[in-house]
Amino acid sequence: MFEVVDTGIAPSKGPISGTVRKGNLVMTAQIPKDPVTGAIVPGDIATQTRRTLDNLKMAMEAAGGSLADVMQVLIYLIDAADAAEMNRVYAETFKAPFPNRATVVVKELLAPNMRVEMVATACLGPV
Repeated sequence: MFEVVDTGIAPSKGPISGTVRKGNLVMTAQIPKDPVTGAIVPGDIATQTRRTLDNLKMAMEAAGGSLADVMQVLIYLIDAADAAEMNRVYAETFKAPFPNRATVVVKELLAPNMRVEMVATACLGPV
């Protein structure tokens, strides 16, 4: 059984565990929500990407790791035109060697006005 990590980020309203850990493996899904209120942070893709990555950093630290432990990120965008600006902010946060990554453009995300969602997998030590 895995453990749910208390990240300090407002929990989702749905049947979702935002960050889970089993041994050295951590999996997390983050969106651009205010960590206190849980409301989606309004703004452009840069603002929402930054908030999502800040939430990812908080989740990794709560699990006992850091962004340097992230091995893979799956990014969902609602507009392919947002990719360049999302990449710019992403490259400010992650440094080489960058995690393995896929970016998918989808018709919409579940929360209104949400432009980005990120799912990350990290390993905090030996597998």
